[in-house]
Amino acid sequence: MRRELTEIVDLSRFRNLKYLWLHHNKLHGIAFLTRNYCLTELYLNNNAIFDIEGLHNLPSLHVLLLHHNELTNTEAMVKELKGMQNLKTLTLYQNPLSQYNLYRLTIIYHLPGVELLDWKQVTEKERRSKITIFDHKKAHIIQSIAFGGKVDVSWNPKSTILQKRVSKLPSDFAFGDNVDKTVFDDPEDAVFVRSMKRSLMAITSMNWDTVPTREEEYGEMKKMDSAKMMILSLR
Repeated sequence: MRRELTEIVDLSRFRNLKYLWLHHNKLHGIAFLTRNYCLTELYLNNNAIFDIEGLHNLPSLHVLLLHHNELTNTEAMVKELKGMQNLKTLTLYQNPLSQYNLYRLTIIYHLPGVELLDWKQVTEKERRSKITIFDHKKAHIIQSIAFGGKVDVSWNPKSTILQKRVSKLPSDFAFGDNVDKTVFDDPEDAVFVRSMKRSLMAITSMNWDTVPTREEEYGEMKKMDSAKMMILSLR
């Protein structure tokens, strides 16, 4: 709608409102949206919005268009949108914040539920890249597991991994008695925690000083003991 609106009356009384088109106006904020919990699609593109405080009060949002506005604070944007698990489509291009380096990966990292960002599908490559760039320790551990490397166990996974205990498991969901019964929301987190479990590792090495040379073996220059193997066990 193109009506050059600069202000909107409080819409909290419209609690069953699901779709709202306010694009191409001159709005500066969204204070008029407070209790519109059923709102699923919000079109605010082509305004002069610089403050989106209050968006977190719209948990049902599925589509949010904010392109062509005056948003500059990426941190504030992420703070408002981070808890929106239903948000799938988001546009932020033609805002000052979209000019920052790594803008797209930053949004993908903090809003993993978004599938379409600035009309471009979020790819698996971008999801992997955001781990590499923003979560260095987790990326290092995943790569170490993949290549059989040593994992640094000094990092405490409990501070960053979302996990939940299951009070009662289905009857057909059997575990061994010695297996951790933690269910993870993210398979990568399950891999990480598994890597933190210390297991026994044996390293076998040959003591080459005890291996006779060809001359010693066939010339019987001196009696040699049998070659010795050295086994080092680490936990």
